[in-house]
Amino acid sequence: MIDHKIGTREEWAAAREELLAREKEHTRRGDELARRRSELPWVRLDKEYRFDTDDGEKPLAELFDGRSQLLVYHFMFGPSYDAGCPTCSSMVDGIDGLLPHLHARDVTFMLVSQAPLEKLQAYKRRMGWSIPWVSAAHSDFNFDLGFSTTVEQTREAVEPIQSQLPPIADHNARSSGADLFGYLTQLFGFSAFARDVDTVYQTYSTTGRGVEFLMGYYPILDHAPKGRDEGDEWQVWIRRHDEYDRG
Repeated sequence: MIDHKIGTREEWAAAREELLAREKEHTRRGDELARRRSELPWVRLDKEYRFDTDDGEKPLAELFDGRSQLLVYHFMFGPSYDAGCPTCSSMVDGIDGLLPHLHARDVTFMLVSQAPLEKLQAYKRRMGWSIPWVSAAHSDFNFDLGFSTTVEQTREAVEPIQSQLPPIADHNARSSGADLFGYLTQLFGFSAFARDVDTVYQTYSTTGRGVEFLMGYYPILDHAPKGRDEGDEWQVWIRRHDEYDRG
């Protein structure tokens, strides 16, 4: 911690002023990106997708729960998993308490996974979440949107690059109780939808670092003296919230 430049209050104030100008520019660019995101063309979804929910089977339009906007996090919990992905779990910890505020803006937020509903319900109880979580186990939804593949497809794509995968892949696979290929049949991501009566449109989708806006701890760590401090062990430090105190 001490191996860092030390300056006077005046030097700090001058450097902080310069950084503030850059921070303000970053904020303005973020506003512009948000505007352009909202102007993307919408894609009508003509295929009927049905999901297993706590209240029985429902079509996609009913998942909006009477609101006009639906945000979905594609949570990595495949059929062969024993538990949800720990990184995905860390995101939901920060989303769960935001639901009333999102509802106030005509937005429904929920999780979608390929695992059977019973597995999702048990894990949700363990985590203590209230966020709606539905299963697409009997639907092509995640496959059509590019967030699920078969084991065979995954093996064919991953085997040639297996040695190049970051440590987080094996780490999260083991933590989820799945083998590597079973784990990687699922891809994390975020999608947005709009509803007009019974017609549903996809308005936005992202994955990779595009989902970092859901990882509330990262922008907080970015303001800490040591930053994210991950080094080469990118995200391997992340645990489920009930696992940090385990040996």
